[in-house]
Amino acid sequence: MKAPPGPKDLYAVLGVPRSASSDQLKKAYRDLAKKYHPDVCPNDKIAEDKFKEAANAYQILSDTEQRAAYDRHGFDGIRRGWPGPEPEAPYEGFKSVDDILSTFGNLFGDFFTQRAPRASQGEDLHLELRVPFDEAVWGARRDMKITRTINCAACGGTGAPRGSKIEACRNCQGKGQVVHAQGFFMVQTECTQCRGRGKTISIPCHSCRGRGLGSETAVIALTIPPGINDGQTLRVTGKGACTPGGTAGDLYVNLHVESDDRFEREGSDVTSEVAIRFTQAALGGEIEIDTLDDNCQGTTLLELAPGTQAGDLVVRRGQGVPHLNGQGRGDHLIRFKIEVPRKLTNKQEKLLREFATELGEEGKRPRKKRSP
Repeated sequence: MKAPPGPKDLYAVLGVPRSASSDQLKKAYRDLAKKYHPDVCPNDKIAEDKFKEAANAYQILSDTEQRAAYDRHGFDGIRRGWPGPEPEAPYEGFKSVDDILSTFGNLFGDFFTQRAPRASQGEDLHLELRVPFDEAVWGARRDMKITRTINCAACGGTGAPRGSKIEACRNCQGKGQVVHAQGFFMVQTECTQCRGRGKTISIPCHSCRGRGLGSETAVIALTIPPGINDGQTLRVTGKGACTPGGTAGDLYVNLHVESDDRFEREGSDVTSEVAIRFTQAALGGEIEIDTLDDNCQGTTLLELAPGTQAGDLVVRRGQGVPHLNGQGRGDHLIRFKIEVPRKLTNKQEKLLREFATELGEEGKRPRKKRSP
């Protein structure tokens, strides 16, 4: 099977060299946006895709930090830190044409103000979630209870009873946006009279009193992918708040991974500190250690080399935390510490002194403290 084509080079999308200045980037994007604008090419899916592609390229390259990350690491630099249920998924960019219009409309004067207003997107919601260590390693499915605003069920988000007359706002002529001059630029802002809805109602909905919004408490299923780490964020599309007659924002879940005393995690690698007796360190043999297998409850036997020193490391390749991209696992590092008994029997002390004599390390017995 032939592999799907990879994402296009962003500079190639805009048709500019890598040395292009910010003005060159802006001009190139302006030309492409006007060429493939949905008003110019209505009902043309190919043109709409090119319109979004150009906007995504300009959004990244017009940002100094993102452009530098892309120049150094390509799309991997853009993926880093991007929130979503699949953290290693490609950069998603704009979701819709309306997102592009609201973001870049003021760059092009009146060009983007000719379209009638579309449904706006509501606010994003942010929640905090504590995750046990084993669920962060191997993934889990969690049910989360959320309360959010949704479109009123009685009026469908219009704010007016079904079948009643809804008129276009006279202040913005139904566009939901007004344009005014600010120096040399034309600035597009939300209409204050209709609050961006582009319409006015004479009879408000009895259920929402004209707001167009209601409230919902629901349980959503959240998938925690294997290998997620503390401080990362998952995004659930369309589970945020709604605007009247509009679409819902997204839900962002900030994760706080609990620690495990047996494992110290760094990225996809984990380190275990294993205590061994000094006789085991000298003679070697098999010891039992904890592993990440079986939901972090597994054990295995590890061969201990004779003469093992405190601080020595054994690396178990590919036995660490699964990588977020689903390809392989990190490493499990075993660091040894040697336990010295605090008390010895007479026989044990005699044997150790004989051993010390063999090594030429004879020592005097410590004096016993006199009782007061």
